[in-house]
Amino acid sequence: MKADTHPDYHFITVVMTDGTSYQTRSTYGKEGATLNLDIDPTSHPAWTGGNQHLMDRGGRVSRFNNKFGGFIKK
Repeated sequence: MKADTHPDYHFITVVMTDGTSYQTRSTYGKEGATLNLDIDPTSHPAWTGGNQHLMDRGGRVSRFNNKFGGFIKK
């Protein structure tokens, strides 16, 4: 195995958007660096189930619902 092929893997502090923090190992920055997140699982709609907008462009959604509407449980 070649020497010095792997990046430096060290402890950093990750700060979430709500101010909570935790320590993890990463290749980000230097030992003891702080990574401040702009988006995290507590604030991003993909994890929180935020408002979803279903836009019908050219009747595509309507055609899909007409074709496959019988498979949806109500």
